[in-house]
Amino acid sequence: MAGTAPWPDRLPAEWWERLGARLIEALVFGVFYYILFIVLWGFFRTVGMLEVFGGRLAGVFAWLVAGLAYAGYDWWAHSRRGRTFGKAIMRIHLAPEGASRRVLLKRALVYPAPVMLMGIPVVNLVAGMLLFGVGLLILIDKPLERGPHDRLAGTRVVKDLR
Repeated sequence: MAGTAPWPDRLPAEWWERLGARLIEALVFGVFYYILFIVLWGFFRTVGMLEVFGGRLAGVFAWLVAGLAYAGYDWWAHSRRGRTFGKAIMRIHLAPEGASRRVLLKRALVYPAPVMLMGIPVVNLVAGMLLFGVGLLILIDKPLERGPHDRLAGTRVVKDLR
């Protein structure tokens, strides 16, 4: 029925809870990115490729690998437990609990997969705007509070009642 929200018995996660979960995860993956960047920078310097791509090659590869790892982790965690470690800390999870792996892969490819494009000059602006737009759409989508990644997957982030 139009106008009624699915999952009426579930309280949607607040925007700050979702943001907190992503920030917790970003902190961990940020450390992973910087370690990877240092390793790649050392490797490219050793093989004489440090100046390729305007000196940005290590950053491009580090963002690509870290972005793919984050999207893969997001997909795996939601497939396995219905939540990431950030969501577990913030006491929120993905509903419905039994979403298929294919649906969750679509969700992970819309957000956070664009993170892997952040190292590419000019494209990083588009990726950043896309990520900002996802957050903005979550804020203005009332009462369901879903981003495009949730709409595509037919999911919603809700508060834990356990």
